[in-house]
Amino acid sequence: MQEEEEKETMSNIVLIGFMGVGKGTIARALVKKSDMFGVDTDDLIESMENRKVKTIFSENGEEYFRALEAKTAKWLSKNVKNSIISTGGGFFKVDKLEKIGTVVYLRSSFDGIIERLNAQPNAKKKFKKRPLLNDIKKAKKLFAQRAPLYEAKADIVVHVEKMSVDKIVAKILKEAK
Repeated sequence: MQEEEEKETMSNIVLIGFMGVGKGTIARALVKKSDMFGVDTDDLIESMENRKVKTIFSENGEEYFRALEAKTAKWLSKNVKNSIISTGGGFFKVDKLEKIGTVVYLRSSFDGIIERLNAQPNAKKKFKKRPLLNDIKKAKKLFAQRAPLYEAKADIVVHVEKMSVDKIVAKILKEAK
C-alpha cells in the first residue's frame, strides 16, 4: 500500500538535452515502464498555436517561440503531476524549471546525436523537423554553448550515447526516486 502511495505522489520527470538526443523516445519508454503520464512541450505548444514548431519559428521567430515555452512551463508547474515531460532543446532556459520536476539531462556528444538521427529509418524527416539542425556548423556551435548549461540545470545526468533505451530508462527510474 505504501509503495502505491509513493508512486501516486511521484514528482514529474523533466527530460532535457539537445535536439535529437532522444528525449521523446525515452519519454515514451519511461511511460510504458512506470505509472506516469507522458507530456511533450513541443506538442503542447503546437496544440496551443495550431501550428507546427517549424512554422512558428519561420513565421514568428525564436523569441516568440521561447515566450510560448515560458507560458507552457508555468502551466506545467501548476497543473501537471506524475508525468514524464519531454522538452524541446531550448526549453531548459525557462524560469524555475526545477519547480516542474526532477530535471534529467540526456547527455550525448554532438556526433552521437547526428549518428542517432541518421540511423533512424525516417532520418530525413527527423532532420527536417528540427529547423536548427539545417546548418550543421551552427548546430554544433549551439550544442557547445548549451552542453554546460544543460549540465548545470540537471538534477540527474544520464550519458545516453551507445546505451540501450531499456538501460537509460532503468537508470532514470532508479535515480529519480
